[in-house]
Parts: sequence; C-alpha cells; structure tokens
Amino acid sequence: MDLGISERVAPLIKAVRDMVENDIAPLDAEYHALVGTHPTGDRFKHTDRQLEILDGLKSLARERGLWNFWLTDSERGYGLSTVEYAYLAEEMGKVGIAAEVFNCNAPDTGNMEVLERYGTQEHKDRWLNDLLDGKIRSAYVMTEPNTASSDAAQLSFEAKKDGDKWVLNGEKWWISGSGDPRCALYIVMACSDPDAPKHSRHTMFVMDADTPGIEILRPMQVFGHDDAPHGHMHLRFTNVRLPASAVVLGEGRGFEVAQGRLGPGRIHHCMRAIGQAEKALEMMCKRGLAREAFGKQIIELGANYDIIANARMEIEMARLLCLKAAYMMDTAGVRAAQPWISKIKVVAPLMAGKVIDEAMQLHGAAGISQDTDLAHMWTHVRTLRFADGPDAVHRRQVARAELKKYSNEKR
Repeated sequence: MDLGISERVAPLIKAVRDMVENDIAPLDAEYHALVGTHPTGDRFKHTDRQLEILDGLKSLARERGLWNFWLTDSERGYGLSTVEYAYLAEEMGKVGIAAEVFNCNAPDTGNMEVLERYGTQEHKDRWLNDLLDGKIRSAYVMTEPNTASSDAAQLSFEAKKDGDKWVLNGEKWWISGSGDPRCALYIVMACSDPDAPKHSRHTMFVMDADTPGIEILRPMQVFGHDDAPHGHMHLRFTNVRLPASAVVLGEGRGFEVAQGRLGPGRIHHCMRAIGQAEKALEMMCKRGLAREAFGKQIIELGANYDIIANARMEIEMARLLCLKAAYMMDTAGVRAAQPWISKIKVVAPLMAGKVIDEAMQLHGAAGISQDTDLAHMWTHVRTLRFADGPDAVHRRQVARAELKKYSNEKR
C-alpha cells in the first residue's frame, strides 16, 4: 500500500503550493472584503473586481496546467489517483478561494462527477463542458427542512409523473452554491415512489437553475453569516415540470447516484480540512515565537509545547487515515471504502477544529477577530461536521462495519 507522494504528483504539489501562497493568498482577503459592496447592495452579486480576481487567477492556473485535478479514472481529468489528489486538495484547503481557482471546488466537483459517470450525452453537452471550463457553477439539491436528511432513504420531496413529464414539489434547504449568480445547474434528489424498497424510492434529476417554479426563499446563515456570494439557500419547488430526459441514470436509482457522488466528495472535504489544520498550526507557531508575555515568548508559557506537539501528531494521524480512505477508493471502489470514508469524515473535522481552536487561544482576542482567518476557518470545519452526513451517522456506519465481523445479523 503506497500512500506516499508519487513522482507524477510531486511537481504538481509544488506548483499548487507556490500559486496558493504567492498568487492566491494575497488576493483572498481583498476578494472577501468586497462581499456586499456591489452597487445594487445585493450580497450575492459579485463586484467587477471580485470577478476580475477570480477570472485572472483561473486564467493563470490554466496557463500553468493546474486545472481539473479531481476527476480520476476519466479522459477528461488529469489522470491522478485519489491518493495523489489528496495532497493537492490539502494545499487548496489553506486559502478560501483556492479550490475554485483550480476548478476543484465543491459542490461542482461532485456534480461534474455525476454528469461524467452517470449523465447522458445530452446532460454532458448541456452542462459538463461549461463546468469543466469553469464558466458556470452548480448546486446539489438534497437536504430537506422537514425530514432528517441524514437518512437519505426517507427524503420526501416529491416527484410525480404527469404523462411524459415529471412534476416536482417541495422544499430543500442548505443548498450550497445556489446563491451564486453563476449557478446554472441544479442536481435534485426527489422521492418518485415512496412505496418502493428504501433504496429505490428516489430519482435524481438535472435541470437549469432558472427553471420556472423554483423560488429562493432565503439564505441560510452559518453562525450568523450568509456565506455570500456562495450561499446556502432555502428553495421551494412549485409544480416544476421536467422532461423524462432530466432523469439521471434511471428512475429509482437516485440513492445509487448519491452514494457514488458523496463518497469522493467527503474525502475531498477532509483533505481540505487537513490543509486548514496545517495553516492553523503554522499560525500558532509563528505567533508563539513572535509575541512575549511575562518576560517570555508565549510559546514558553503554559502547556504550549504540548499543544503544538499534539497538533502535529494529530494532523499526521488524520492525514494517514485520509490517505488510507483515498487508497481504498482507488483500489476497492466506493462501497468497500465506505467505512474508511466514514472514519475520516469524523476524524478530520474534529481534529481540524481542535487545532484551529488552540491557534485562536494562543492568538488571544485577535484569534476570534476579523484580523485573522482563524474564526472563519473554525466555523467552516465545525459546519463540516454536518455536511455530507453528521458525525453520529458516520460513527454508526463505522460501528456497523465493525460489528459485522462478529455477527451475521443485519444492523
């Protein structure tokens, strides 16, 4: 089992790291400071300068051949394994807009995988090429306000046949990316047969984001912030009519598509969380060495040596677990990798949250202010403990896999 840095990916890691540090990081703060300054006052509209920053950095990434790393086992991708991509995603996680600059951002990567692996040629022609070129954004529409959506089999958002059309009704919320005015595609999971076996009740649909009958009710707030211009919107669908060609893979196969999509996406999230932990540890060390209190460097006070040592060890352990999950994806497929994906989906955000919290503490009040990235980093990794399944659901999957070794009973 080789989890190391391959000769193929080593120069890419260096190139991505250099671009993140030298080109993207200096513009990231300016980009975020401009949120809400559009002349209309609309927080979900980009200013001309924000688009200039994004488009300029994307052009630079493409010129350097640093584009679409994430799509494994496809002629359209870079040809990397999931293990190789892990190292790149870690670097991208260190700066907010970096993943989009390399066209490796969520939810677009997962949605492109759906189109590439399960979509028809019509779906690919309509949306995939523009997504691969970074011209449009997309949203994955799954979570519901009135259902415990961590149990995907019980999602109740309705899809009914009406002749040769499908009619969709219901509400979805926490739909990440749907606030972005560039969002042109929704991939929607809907209950098409509530009486079918639980893993055959749902169908996945693709549609234009401006399809008649779709209404944005409000942006959901994360710890009081709306995450504009990306946004996590609460949507209402009222008699949204779609052709039969909008179905992905086949009627009743939505759960299958969802599992295929969410497996790699969970690993990608964890890779980036490890990158954020690395950034927090670097900030903690530099702060501790640069500041003094009570006649000593802050690093010499209290248990700060232990805190830094523990942070380094926990980052290394989480990285190895993430690479093992990626290796299982590469060698055994999504189904066999599921217990490993669930393990890292619990471990990585918890670890990153702990390291970032310690970094905030060492920074004093500055650590929770707008003068560092730490507060935003913490809210992101804390939110990640809900995204793509909460901790409890993933722990349950890990426990079931463990108990299966000792029992023939289904759990």
